[in-house]
Amino acid sequence: MSPKLQHRRQSNTVSRGTRKRDEDSGTEVGEGPDEWAQSKAAVRPPDQLELTDAELKEEFTRILTANNPHAPQNIVRYSFKEGTYKLIGFVNQLAVHYSHVGNLIPKDSDEGRRQHYRDELVAGSQESAKVVISETEILEEDEEPKDAEAEAGSQTDIPAAEAAEKVTEEELMAPKQPRERKLTNQFNFSERASQTFNNPLRDRECQMEPPPRTNFSATANQWEIYDAYVEELKKQEKTKEKEKTKTPVAKKMGKMAMRKMTSMESQSDDITKVTQAAKIVERMVNQNTYDDVAQDFKYYEDAADEYRDQEGTLLPLWKFQNDKAKRLAVTALCWNPKYKDLFAVGHGSYDFMKQSRGMLLLYSMKNPSFPEYIFSSDSGIMCLDMHVDHPYLVVVGHYDGNVAIYNLKKPHSQPAFRSSAKSGKHTDPVWQVKWQKDDMDNNLNFFSVSSDGRIVSWTLVKLSQSPPAPQCSKSYSSQFLDTYDAHNMAVDAVSWNPYHTKVFMSCSSDWTVKIWDHTIKTPMFIYDLNSAVGDVAWAPYSSTVFAAVTTNGKTHVFDLSINKYEAICNQPVVAKKKNKITHVQFNPIHPIIIVGDDRGHVTCLKLSPNLRKMPKEKKGQEVQKGPAVEIAKLDKLLNLVREVKPKV
Repeated sequence: MSPKLQHRRQSNTVSRGTRKRDEDSGTEVGEGPDEWAQSKAAVRPPDQLELTDAELKEEFTRILTANNPHAPQNIVRYSFKEGTYKLIGFVNQLAVHYSHVGNLIPKDSDEGRRQHYRDELVAGSQESAKVVISETEILEEDEEPKDAEAEAGSQTDIPAAEAAEKVTEEELMAPKQPRERKLTNQFNFSERASQTFNNPLRDRECQMEPPPRTNFSATANQWEIYDAYVEELKKQEKTKEKEKTKTPVAKKMGKMAMRKMTSMESQSDDITKVTQAAKIVERMVNQNTYDDVAQDFKYYEDAADEYRDQEGTLLPLWKFQNDKAKRLAVTALCWNPKYKDLFAVGHGSYDFMKQSRGMLLLYSMKNPSFPEYIFSSDSGIMCLDMHVDHPYLVVVGHYDGNVAIYNLKKPHSQPAFRSSAKSGKHTDPVWQVKWQKDDMDNNLNFFSVSSDGRIVSWTLVKLSQSPPAPQCSKSYSSQFLDTYDAHNMAVDAVSWNPYHTKVFMSCSSDWTVKIWDHTIKTPMFIYDLNSAVGDVAWAPYSSTVFAAVTTNGKTHVFDLSINKYEAICNQPVVAKKKNKITHVQFNPIHPIIIVGDDRGHVTCLKLSPNLRKMPKEKKGQEVQKGPAVEIAKLDKLLNLVREVKPKV
């Protein structure tokens, strides 16, 4: 026996002896393998009940079910289909006690086979190491009796024995590698069957209070009819009491007229309660509908202007139209002086053979789909103007020679004032009307110009009086200050420069636009636009910028400080070639213009940055702004072409 094995046996013997002594020292503990077979005395608690044999043999059955005892069984939800609360039959009985997120890999997958292969390699290396250790122990035990024989052997056998031992050790130390399983082809391999996990269908519901409902029923008997008549008599008595406190004009009105007025007032009161809310909702809907246009109006700037040679473009925004004015031409445009998003449109006809009705519409950019105010007239509207101090007053001139004033605070179909033959109306179409500043007596004054050769000043005495009393001044001078031989055909529009008091502009059907200094008989600038010019307008932000529209559907924008010889923008606005543009107006504060055509459409366009260039600010220098700067800028251009002649 080898010394190592003998040492192991002695150690085992010592451990057994110590264990025996430990067991002997214990009390009431059995010895040997029959320790658990010995009977043990049962200890009865002092408060245990004493039961009979029948009670002990009685069986108590408990049934386990899949229902969750904590799940509610009386959930009620409202059914809108049946109009009542209904009991929910199905309740989720699943109770989760433990959940753990794991990562499982199928054995047949590529990653599973790789892990299995690595586990086999590790297991094979461990087994080979154990075999080597056991073999080395056996060899050590066998080498002890052979030591004497090895010493008696020849010295030539020693190298051969050492070589054999090295070969066996290398063979034992080398692990046995298992064969790698051949992977399946990933391109044409398919399983016999496949299973997919279908998510269970779930019902999404919400619980809310049912809408209030009431059942109404009534019977019409004689007493109820009698009570209704009594209430009507009381209302009539109240109206009679109100008549006593009213003006004499109201007393002259008949009882039937008063009843109609009271009924109309009650209806109007009901409508006015909803009008404001409906208008707000309508504007919100239009803002969502035309959101892209509103974004362009507020933020869009044409970046291509940086690469153009001082030229600009017009971006179409909204298009305003109404079915009632579909066949009427746009004969007048005017922005409201107080509300910068509101403008008035006059509709009529320039063809004297096709004269019919007229319309006055007021649009807001907040609601491009429908007008804010609608007024109709028997004769076409040729011109209009809005009062600066009283922006709710609109004066219009008609084709039949009449002038009228509309009050937007009282949006009725009839105007607040209308001229007549007695008050001295014109005998030809009124081509221009203009409000004047109020005098000291708080009277309203405006002028009207007609092709009958008269310029009439109209005065509405005492603005607070209702209705205003009209007065007409027929006294006019038979002499005029000066005459300008300007155009070869009809003059369509004349406009004074908003900054320079000596400069005005005229346009005509002879295709030309001319800029004048009223002290000189010859024009300062002449521009030929190759088509009849319908209207011109000065820009409110610069004394050198103006726009003109022609009957071929184009809009022309000029800036004399950039180019004195031609327009910096020539762009068609209307889609059809037969459409003729009639009028154009600049917005007072926003960089937009509106143009009207002979089909009753008004188009809003945004000016690109090159069309509204302002002086650039230099470092350390403040840019001078104001009317004086604009006047000096225009004077500098006029001095280049101005000819000073002595007066004769």
